Amino acid sequence: MRTNDVILKTVTQLVTFIIIIFSIYVFLSGHHHPGGGFIGGLMTAAAFVLIGLAFDIETVKKIIPIDFKLISATGMLIAVLTGIGSFVFDANFLSHTFDYFHLPLLGETELATAVLFDIGVYLVVIGITLTIIFTIGEDQ
Repeated sequence: MRTNDVILKTVTQLVTFIIIIFSIYVFLSGHHHPGGGFIGGLMTAAAFVLIGLAFDIETVKKIIPIDFKLISATGMLIAVLTGIGSFVFDANFLSHTFDYFHLPLLGETELATAVLFDIGVYLVVIGITLTIIFTIGEDQ
């Protein structure tokens, strides 16, 4: 039986929001600065592990009602398709390109194919990390 962890649960709700927002920032700035899909994925997974510690694993499964292995497989598919997509344009495997576009509300914005690959890595890292951690946690 768990004790009444009101402070831990309250702080977790606030800190989780901050961690996820910062992980999205790290993810989006990853193709220009240190960061990207791997570090952003680890930070997001850490936020969900924190929720699992403060509440329980079932709460995390209610927040994300998808099998974490499916998230990993989807990420791997996106990453591989990004690499194969370069063959369509007669380029080397995993070669990336970028261009600038005028987007409403954002103005002149750079869009890079590296972000697509990072999305795949982001999902793979989240899926694998949460699968490992929660598989270990369920055995208790």
